[in-house]
Amino acid sequence: MSSQTLSEHASKELLARYGVPVSREELARDAAGAAAAAVRIGFPVVVKLCGDAIAHKTERDLVRLGLANADAVRAAASELLAKMRPEDGDVQLLVAEMVRGKRELIAGLVRDPQFGPCVLLGLGGIAAEALSDVVFAAAPLTRAEARGLVGKLRSAVLYTKPWRGEPAVDLEALADVLVGLGKLGVERGDVASVDLNPLLIANGKPVAVDALVEIAPAPASDAAHAASAPGSASGRSAAEREAALREKFARLFNPRGVVVAGVSSHPGKFGFVAYHNLLRFGYDGELFPVNREGVDVLGHPTLTDVSQVPEDAADLVFVCTPAHTNADLLRACRARGVRAAFIASAGYGEAGDEGKQAERELVALANDLGMLVAGPNGQGVISTERSMCAQIVAPYPPRGRISVASQSGNLVSSFLNYSVETGVGISKAISAGNSAQTTLADYIEYFGVDPDTAVVLAYLESVGDGRRLAAVMRATSKRKPIVLVKGGAAAEGQRAAASHTGALASDDRVFDGVAKQNGVVRAPSVEHAFEWAASFATQPLPRGRRTIVFTTAGGWGVLAADACSQAGLTLMPLPDDLRAKIDTVVPPRWSRNNPIDLAGGETRDTVAQVMDWIVAHPDVDAMIHLGIGIQAGQANAFKSGPFYPGNGIDRIVDYHVRQDRRYAAVAREVSEKHGKPVLTCSELVHTDRHYGNSGPVGVKEEGRICYPSAHRAVAALAAMCEYAEWKRGDVP
Repeated sequence: MSSQTLSEHASKELLARYGVPVSREELARDAAGAAAAAVRIGFPVVVKLCGDAIAHKTERDLVRLGLANADAVRAAASELLAKMRPEDGDVQLLVAEMVRGKRELIAGLVRDPQFGPCVLLGLGGIAAEALSDVVFAAAPLTRAEARGLVGKLRSAVLYTKPWRGEPAVDLEALADVLVGLGKLGVERGDVASVDLNPLLIANGKPVAVDALVEIAPAPASDAAHAASAPGSASGRSAAEREAALREKFARLFNPRGVVVAGVSSHPGKFGFVAYHNLLRFGYDGELFPVNREGVDVLGHPTLTDVSQVPEDAADLVFVCTPAHTNADLLRACRARGVRAAFIASAGYGEAGDEGKQAERELVALANDLGMLVAGPNGQGVISTERSMCAQIVAPYPPRGRISVASQSGNLVSSFLNYSVETGVGISKAISAGNSAQTTLADYIEYFGVDPDTAVVLAYLESVGDGRRLAAVMRATSKRKPIVLVKGGAAAEGQRAAASHTGALASDDRVFDGVAKQNGVVRAPSVEHAFEWAASFATQPLPRGRRTIVFTTAGGWGVLAADACSQAGLTLMPLPDDLRAKIDTVVPPRWSRNNPIDLAGGETRDTVAQVMDWIVAHPDVDAMIHLGIGIQAGQANAFKSGPFYPGNGIDRIVDYHVRQDRRYAAVAREVSEKHGKPVLTCSELVHTDRHYGNSGPVGVKEEGRICYPSAHRAVAALAAMCEYAEWKRGDVP
């Protein structure tokens, strides 16, 4: 059966059963019947041409508004009946009460191929598609999720506050509509889309004055889909499932020994590089390099066959052999007790139909053998707890609490490079390659229960099983933050659909809504993503959005204040008691407001004292610290010139270097002491790199990230606030 649309009247009858408030209306066959219906309803009324084949009445001029008497209704009805087309099928006149309201929303339902039924809310009316101010959430929705959707719109202020004499929208009444739409989507697999446009706001209450329901056969994915919550194996407790998950992935990230299959003596080969990196970075387990000729590589003897590996001495094989040999290799490895494989070999799904078939066969074999397979066509796996760099490229990061999973090997390298640069370390990292058996969702699920992981950092292009991914994201986000970058949005289009809702449901908009619904913090770039993950890994979560900007120069403070406002942070008024304290240690010329600018009035201990006062204050949730490294920068200018040492410069150089290093330490100390984020930023992290500015270098030595600008620090703090609010269950 092909898709079909229900008439507006039939659509409303269905939606009313799911709690959607609709306007009072009646159907009529002719002008006289329409006039009689209008009298019963009460003037003014609206008259429309209504039929199952009529989708968009406004575009065809099939609506007449504000009809004040029976004569006007009869005239309008006759005019509309004259506009009937043969393809319209069975057509009637719809007479409805004239609902008045100055604000319009669009609400609806779309059935996404990855995430299933999803609810939409957005700015409504005839410009809905042009303005595209919409948000999505996967069904079913909780009431809290439904209440929070309107706050995510760019136009939220039109609805969340009184507007032009009308009250703010009743969030509970709106939640009824959105929860009902979600319930409809879950219970009725044949409902392909729902379009409520406009959902008129009348005296603060939403009323559906137009509706379109599209019916289609239920997707096969819906029929086959079962609940996909993580670890849903029956008969086991949550603790048992988590223990099994940790044991399974321990073979990949914490192996007793590693077989390197396809080791080469040529430095340009993957087998050489992977073996080199395992040796170079000090893997603390035993290595079993396999080379058919048995030649020495990097001064170490090699085995000629996997059968020479001692039984149960290795858990992981790193595969750099040609694709056509890998099935036999897995069998041989499993015979020696190996239970996990990272396959760097190409020539699989990325290589066309034959490669896809080979990939399917490889997965089937691995499943039969009970082996975990990462890849193929992957870059490598890192575990800093074991000093294990099983990668075909550099770099190797410092040890830390961020774990990385990526569908792109290049992006793994980018994250690791930022780790090396900033000093904020990595626990584990993996390139998923083709994700033939083990997917990004599997790695995120594991990182969620891994005690060495505090933050999950991920790069994703293809969603795959969206409902499993969503379930994993939610379960993991309840424990720890997920920061995610998604590629491929520019290549994703909008779906052709009979409804505005369907046309608005681009893949990226739906993904964005589902990610936010499940606590995922989505970053706009690789740089932002790493900085946000580093912030989560090293800073306390903010308790709220009230922010103080502490700066050594006015212009920086002004721009930081603007950035706070744009990011949704609260640039709070400076508390009177805090102002009074600062008055006791600096001259009256300081800013005496937020941003706090001491205007050069500080002495040796002033900055440290004021930082502690700010962060300790009960009304302050977070602090942005600007200007670290300025004096150390001048010290570097002194040191690099022809007048140093001597000329009285030595002492001031030492003082400036010590002070900026001290400020970096104090920022961390007061943050940890009071349990609040303190974000330090300076462009000197890049511009004075040659001489090693003690301010930014000090921040790195304290285990935190020095942001290159106030805007980047503000963006990181806003991301932390977003996650903290989601975790607390606060409605945005």
